[in-house]
Amino acid sequence: MPPPIDFDRIPRDQLPWLLRKMPKAELHIHIEGTLEPELIFTLAQRNGVNLAYPGVEALREAYAFTNLQSFLDIYYAGTSVLRQEQDFCDMAWDYLEKAAADHVVRAEIFFDPQTHTERGVSIGTVIRGLRRACQRANSELGVSADLILCFLRHLSEDAAFETLGQALPYREHIIGVGLDSSEIGHPPEKFARVYARCRELGLNAVAHAGEEGPPAYISGALDMLEVQRIDHGVRSADDPELLQRLAASRLPLTVCPLSNVKLRVCRTLAEHPLPALLSAGLCATVNSDDPAYFGGYINDNFLALFEALPQWGAREAWQLASNSFEASFVPPAQKAIWQAELDRLFAAAVV
Repeated sequence: MPPPIDFDRIPRDQLPWLLRKMPKAELHIHIEGTLEPELIFTLAQRNGVNLAYPGVEALREAYAFTNLQSFLDIYYAGTSVLRQEQDFCDMAWDYLEKAAADHVVRAEIFFDPQTHTERGVSIGTVIRGLRRACQRANSELGVSADLILCFLRHLSEDAAFETLGQALPYREHIIGVGLDSSEIGHPPEKFARVYARCRELGLNAVAHAGEEGPPAYISGALDMLEVQRIDHGVRSADDPELLQRLAASRLPLTVCPLSNVKLRVCRTLAEHPLPALLSAGLCATVNSDDPAYFGGYINDNFLALFEALPQWGAREAWQLASNSFEASFVPPAQKAIWQAELDRLFAAAVV
């Protein structure tokens, strides 16, 4: 339940400031999707990688996607510059500095080991580099950050099992598993056995579903993978029974507004289903997905969304931030600390 804050007495002109300053958790962030063109060229030079683009602006101009697959094609090309442990550390640190500036207090970071192991980069190189940045962010930036290993759904379940085996020596550095990459034609049940094994290992479970795929993929992720969160999940708006199920269970959705528009999941932010999801009582959150490619980090998503939705105000801002803490994989005591910080900020804005 919301605290006793009179949200209607918070001036609307205070809203952009609140959106920027409010503590928040980011729960849907692909670390490879934070690779800005400038860092891509820096790492390419470091590692002697020849890129198909003459410079930063030419690469940025190539970010004209028509669907998920057209994005993935250039996304995987960009990761070719990641070779050494320091590269992964630099990439994650670059994101975590931006997250701290956006008042992200918790980041649960997706990474795609198969994208790198297929190129001959060991999973240990990937995880050690990312983990170093997370540990530094905790001590220097006050950002709590952990890693979620994602399986590429366009590959086989056997390949996912192989990746899981490679990751087990680094189990202490991974809090969960996810499922990403091309959704259409790769239903969740394809990975039922590997998810069952992950649950036996005590790993949290999330999965992309209902971005471009149908609502049935969301139901499949719930029933066959027993996930604790749905990444994206916007197609749940097309299924009233599924909406009721998600609302009753408070099973979170990690929604990515700018990504959805960039990949044409919806035409405009004004037409985005997030207001319907929030009104239906779902534990929906706002996240940036692949911000280097989709035009904005988490605060950019919040600001653009609220500008496009004039009916939304301080109450919705508070709810989305509060939902992000509820949905995070941290102990209740820590959630309560962040929630109290959020409540104090909004209470102080009442006039």
